[in-house]
Amino acid sequence: MDQQNSYTARNQSTVAATERTVTVGYGAATRTAGTVARPRSRNRNLRLMSGEILGLCFVAATSLFTLAVPASLARPGALRNRFNAAIKRSVDIVGAVVGLILTLPVWLILPLVIKLDSRGPVFYKQVRIGINRRRADRRFCNNESERTDRRNRNRRRENLMGRPFEVIKFRTMVQDAEAKSGPVWASKNDPRITKIGAFLRKSRLDEIPQFINVLRGDMSLVGPRPERPTFVRELSEKIEDYPLRLDVKPGLTGLAQVENGYDSSLESVVQKVSYDLTYIRTWSLWNDFRIMLKTVVVVFTGRGAH
Repeated sequence: MDQQNSYTARNQSTVAATERTVTVGYGAATRTAGTVARPRSRNRNLRLMSGEILGLCFVAATSLFTLAVPASLARPGALRNRFNAAIKRSVDIVGAVVGLILTLPVWLILPLVIKLDSRGPVFYKQVRIGINRRRADRRFCNNESERTDRRNRNRRRENLMGRPFEVIKFRTMVQDAEAKSGPVWASKNDPRITKIGAFLRKSRLDEIPQFINVLRGDMSLVGPRPERPTFVRELSEKIEDYPLRLDVKPGLTGLAQVENGYDSSLESVVQKVSYDLTYIRTWSLWNDFRIMLKTVVVVFTGRGAH
């Protein structure tokens, strides 16, 4: 009996030695050492597993960004520029549609008047130079071997310094006005300008068909005026910053048009380039709206036209 009591006492002391009191919340509970070790081990495994999952997600997201996002969007400020371009394009579409609706009476009256005034077509189409999209390398790389890749090669057979398109206008000159002289600037009291053409140029109504160019995406409502290929090449050689005008889409109207009028000499073009570059550097939607309001004033007053 004494031996049995002694054996029982030893077992009880052994169990007591292996038990620990662990505080949980505001109370206390008696747990064995083995019972406490399991939750700690499980928490450690969960942390390791969650870390691995987060790491894999980061690698997957980085790979997806590298493969799916165009390189041009990775440039500093690229997303902001794309957002501004989207806003400007939306304004162009809405403005062109509204402009076509408001000028519907002009479309009905002017063709008849132009035909009665002189022989020739109602509309006049002429090749102009638009935005130069080649300035931004779509691959955004500096590696010489990548720059020589065939997808980066110049695919234009002739360097026009921008994308050519056909501008549409109401005809203001006699038919085949440049057949003998070739491309030349219009001058004050130019004999090639018809009677109704003089009024259209002074009021800028000859530019109304270019709302179609805006809808096509060739032009914007506001921007530097597009020029002919011959003049672009010639003026780029004579005026240092002239090609910078081609960094943006040409416009139906612009700061140079409301402040400087039509081109008539090299000096007037130099002044126009200064206005155009100022517009590009300080572009904002508010500036576009201000220029459009000034254009309305020019239409009704004829200021700056000849």
